[in-house]
Amino acid sequence: MKTVFLMGRTEAGKTSLTQALRGEELHYVKTQVTDLKGNMIDSPGEYAESKIFSVGLACFSFEADVVAIVQAADEPYNLFGACLHTFILRPLIGIITKTDSPWANVPMIRLWMENAGCERIFEVNNVTGEGLDELVEYLKDDMPPLTLEEARFKQSLGLNEWDPLPEGVSYPSSRPGSE
Repeated sequence: MKTVFLMGRTEAGKTSLTQALRGEELHYVKTQVTDLKGNMIDSPGEYAESKIFSVGLACFSFEADVVAIVQAADEPYNLFGACLHTFILRPLIGIITKTDSPWANVPMIRLWMENAGCERIFEVNNVTGEGLDELVEYLKDDMPPLTLEEARFKQSLGLNEWDPLPEGVSYPSSRPGSE
């Protein structure tokens, strides 16, 4: 299962999401430090809300297979700028929580996530469990391991390690130094 790093503002629903994905009873817990439990890295909202602490988000992202922006459907503003994916060297997904809020504006949140460069966007409800199965399926799908040569070859094509090879392109059969 992929390790996912959750980042978002305070009260976006990151900790509740981790509880819901583990099948735990939801209860409020203020995340004080970055917390790794199983395959989820939960971060304090203050890290995303402060220029000083936001550097920590980039550092912790290297411990994950995928980075997730978590935003509530009733978010009053967006913390994440356009093209966020350009400096995160992991697949970037979006998770929209609190979809049942009377103030929900899912299309706006989805647009913010698309502008940030999210490859996939999941709409979930931590209370009812709606949408969690699709997210779990995505996280179950492990990325195949690459050799250093395969990673370099993908880089030479301008691809990230998780991007598929273009149709008709395959890895070179002879590896450098294998002759």
